[in-house]
Amino acid sequence: MSETTLSPDAATKAELSGWRDRLETLTEESGYYEPLGAHHSAFFLDEGPCLLVTFERLADILARPDQLPRGAQIASQKGWSHLCLIADGDTWYRDERVYRYFDRLVDDAFFEDFDRVVFYGAGMAGYAACAYSVTAPGASVVAVQPRATLDPAQAGWDLRDTGKRRLNFTDRYGYAPDMIDGTGEVFVLFDPMERLDAMPNMGSALEVALEKLDILAPILLAAGEGNLTRAQFALWLRKRRSYGTYLKSLLAIVEERGQTTRVKWICKSVTSRLHAPWFRKRLAEIEAREAKSRQGAPETSGT
Repeated sequence: MSETTLSPDAATKAELSGWRDRLETLTEESGYYEPLGAHHSAFFLDEGPCLLVTFERLADILARPDQLPRGAQIASQKGWSHLCLIADGDTWYRDERVYRYFDRLVDDAFFEDFDRVVFYGAGMAGYAACAYSVTAPGASVVAVQPRATLDPAQAGWDLRDTGKRRLNFTDRYGYAPDMIDGTGEVFVLFDPMERLDAMPNMGSALEVALEKLDILAPILLAAGEGNLTRAQFALWLRKRRSYGTYLKSLLAIVEERGQTTRVKWICKSVTSRLHAPWFRKRLAEIEAREAKSRQGAPETSGT
């Protein structure tokens, strides 16, 4: 298959067909690739006694260098099995074919073949990870910035994704919080600084931040081994001290509060540890302003 990165919009039918053929080839000995209607498919690799279940967008998969689900790479690190529910578009996995697929897994006692099961997703996929985890009692769930529902009767205040409210969130596998009652451990990762989410200061694309910090895979692997704790997560999260998005967000919050002393402390801390010209320039501006203030000179605005 060509190494050219595809997207659902840019890829031809032939290219997408070739990509699907590749998945079928990868799974023909120990797994399967199965279309589930027009907008979903299931990719399963049977490799070991622990199962990682991920929910991923087709566009995200095609944009990856290997054009395989993110979960496949993570699961392969430990020789785990991997099941990925792939959505072509923002479907929220609200599809009768998807319901029937999970019904079939339950009827076949599919999840009982594994020692441990972990469901994972972010945003729309985080919703799905929670909603469908009901099919695997005792499973662990790791959900990044999930939603409970888009049903306007329950979440009318949430103006995100209003175009998807026409989807049915009141039928089977609908309200995610109700679906996690029978699970084991549930880990919900969110940014309290994001008003509609209510990791601090990591921004709205939290999953991207976790990947850039190289802690997403360790989180999921620890969940699968039963070793994910608040203390361990906090230890990994210390890596954000070198993550520019977090540091700039933190500085903006402190500056908005008028905490000049703390602004200086943050800039000094960052510049002492990292090559950070932006923070070095900000520190120089603050120190220059303070020097003028001590000399009685008028302070200029617009730093």
